[in-house]
Amino acid sequence: MAIHWYPGHMHKAQKQMKEVLPQVDLLIEVLDARIPYSSENPAIAKLRGDKPCIKVLTKCDLADADITARWQAFLEQEKGVKTLAVSTQDPGRMKALLELCRKMLPAKDASVKTIHTMIVGIPNVGKSTLINILADRIIAKTGNEPAVTKSQQRINLGNGILLLDTPGILWPKVENPHSSYRLAATGAIKDTAMEYDDVGFYLADYLLKAYPERLRERYNLDELPGTELEFLEQAATRRGALASGGRANLHKICELLVNEMRAGMLGPVTLETPEMITREEIELAEQERLKEEEKAARKERFKAGSEPRNHSEAQTQAQAHKPKKETKPGAAGKTSRIPSRSAATPAAKKSAVSKAKKPGTQKQATKATSSRQPANSPKGRKRK
Repeated sequence: MAIHWYPGHMHKAQKQMKEVLPQVDLLIEVLDARIPYSSENPAIAKLRGDKPCIKVLTKCDLADADITARWQAFLEQEKGVKTLAVSTQDPGRMKALLELCRKMLPAKDASVKTIHTMIVGIPNVGKSTLINILADRIIAKTGNEPAVTKSQQRINLGNGILLLDTPGILWPKVENPHSSYRLAATGAIKDTAMEYDDVGFYLADYLLKAYPERLRERYNLDELPGTELEFLEQAATRRGALASGGRANLHKICELLVNEMRAGMLGPVTLETPEMITREEIELAEQERLKEEEKAARKERFKAGSEPRNHSEAQTQAQAHKPKKETKPGAAGKTSRIPSRSAATPAAKKSAVSKAKKPGTQKQATKATSSRQPANSPKGRKRK
């Protein structure tokens, strides 16, 4: 399920970022440690080129530490990239980012030239919180709602580092359906962009496979259910999320599950691994290949004249190939040639069918009709 959530200020911000990027020495990209791949804007990699980049994995206290370490090793395989996992629980770790900026640009002398950096990231990834800690003062607005920052601002972090803050931007269309659900699960997009029920079912399915014991303990279940629906129904019963008649209120329990995961009540959870992403990218590439093959095949059929150009033509072709119904003996009254209810008697039906089958009848009728002209027509008026 692809999501489309791209407010107007995001388009403007991406355009401005493209204009300013040539003046930047270093790029800082902020990622959510729970979804490092899904929170990585593919447009950034294209705009960055060969500029050095620090990928900061925020909210690492909410993520699985072992998987975070695997992600750091995976991301640093890219040339010119370093990573840093941080959390608001450890502000000192966040400030280590300033030192890392200096290490990434050893040729820059702090006493001579200022390092120009740009910080980018998707909405609600913790970028504003990171900036406030680095600056030792409240500069950027923070909030649980995505897309709080709306415009660029320059911030002097001291120690010869000038930071350009940009609004959180997504890309116009999230192609990977798994990424859509993960972004919604972590709150990177508005809650109105996807239904809680859809996100809750996706999350329950993943957690049953990746963290089953966490679910059993959190929702006090005697046994682990086999499907996400069974889990949600049992969890709803345990939490009292019930509708009339004692049925599980699936919307309510899905919303509860999503909010508890976001708050870390299920323990440290990571929703994707490097291995999962590798498989998903292969699947997406295969789907794209099949789509292109089908597109090429349609184009060839169209050139050959067998492919309908539009919906109307497709309907016409379908009607032309539709087999005609044969009139069964004794069932002549069912033929569509009977014009009105006045011919609904058996005798009238028989007469209508016989006329329809009689050669030349239709031609004669057409001729007779065409020979009749209105009284005021050129042929119908008598010459005086």
